[in-house]
Amino acid sequence: MSTALIWFRQDLRCHDNPALTQACLKHRHLIPLYIKESAPSLAMGSAQLWWLHHSLQALKNSLQELNLDLFLRQGEALGLLKKLIEKHKIEAVYWNRCYEPTYIQRDMQIKAELKKLGVKVISCNGSLLHEPWEILNKTGEYFKVFTPYWRQCLKQMPSRALYEIKVWPSLYSIDSEDLNDWQLRPVKPNWAAGFSHRWQPGEQGAWNQLTHFLSEGLNDYKLARNNPACEGSSGLSPYIHFGELSPQQIWTAVQYKMQEASCNLASAECFLSELGWREFSYQLLYHVPQLPEQNFKKSFNSFRWDDNSNVLALWQKGQTGYPIVDAGMRELWSTGYMHNRVRMIVASFLTKDLLIDWRKGAAWFWDTLLDADLANNSASWQWVAGCGADAAPYFRIFNPLLQGEKFDPKGDYVKRWIPELAGIPVKWIHSPWLAPNFVNTAYPVPIVDHSIARQIALERYKQMKA
Repeated sequence: MSTALIWFRQDLRCHDNPALTQACLKHRHLIPLYIKESAPSLAMGSAQLWWLHHSLQALKNSLQELNLDLFLRQGEALGLLKKLIEKHKIEAVYWNRCYEPTYIQRDMQIKAELKKLGVKVISCNGSLLHEPWEILNKTGEYFKVFTPYWRQCLKQMPSRALYEIKVWPSLYSIDSEDLNDWQLRPVKPNWAAGFSHRWQPGEQGAWNQLTHFLSEGLNDYKLARNNPACEGSSGLSPYIHFGELSPQQIWTAVQYKMQEASCNLASAECFLSELGWREFSYQLLYHVPQLPEQNFKKSFNSFRWDDNSNVLALWQKGQTGYPIVDAGMRELWSTGYMHNRVRMIVASFLTKDLLIDWRKGAAWFWDTLLDADLANNSASWQWVAGCGADAAPYFRIFNPLLQGEKFDPKGDYVKRWIPELAGIPVKWIHSPWLAPNFVNTAYPVPIVDHSIARQIALERYKQMKA
């Protein structure tokens, strides 16, 4: 009657979980474990700690309904696993792979050390449609441009059934720490108070969100995803990041939906390509592990960024004087989320209007986004800044006024997050400083003139090329 340990990490779900499925299939007793690691290099952002608390509680509840449980430990993973193996005669350890460089190095070390103890170590892919090393171009190298990458992904898309556990093993109980003692939720001040109004962390919440999107949002996705005032995005990214929903589950559900005569195939394919961008980002991070810290295009190493902490703080607080930018930053602070179109606008504004290093923007997103994902965050910031793979040319600079007028023409999104502008007529909602009654508002004037900032950015780009 063998005993196995399933180490939950970025896969906080019971369904379509390959590591959990194999552990249940091959063993009579199971120890479900989550380790909160103390190494600074493995630390989550502050917003994600809030989500983690609720996701772990949801997983614990789900496992208890199956006569299992979730045990919690805090500390250095290898040492904790060794002690548990020795004390409880554990024969096998299962986990789903993580693909961040630090995690890869850690897992390789842990696997080698546990095998020395005679323990079986089984790792699985529970986070991606393809392993990062599987999709290669004709010369055997990884792709640096998204479109041909995704085209090849579609050709190699695996056809598999979702993992299903038919017989659950019995629980092997061990001592556990108390989740509340980890103090993952903010208290004074409770800046996450608005999160729970929008989000339901956990596997059930993930399924609810997916079901809602498929029935209400998928057909309009291609157009609505660019409208920040409506619920045009899927809202699935935090659930995918924490592994409460697998990409394969989403892919399968959308494929079934595409069989319906009423399905808008163009919108469905557009949505699936967003899953593709996540895959593309992970293969970039796998092949270029320095992606979070270094410019993908080395020519940008000579680009001159400004080091202005006061201006950075105004951007972070949503006080730049450009409504579409400030609305996005305030949405982020209030909900732990920002509409994808607005993410591109605020990132362009920081890197090309304020000329602040993309890494400082990525660090802020890492701390404040519930869906902060090292691969996506790094690849997307570099893409907008112009120094990444498949990046837009640096001289393609978003005009925050035109972007606001195009994607929020009535100012609904702006007025939702900037109540100071409630009395500004729509005519001036994206340039309120021109409105006759602007002096009566508490909203700031622009901290830079976009046209001048654009010329400065282009001049620095020329200097870099020279």
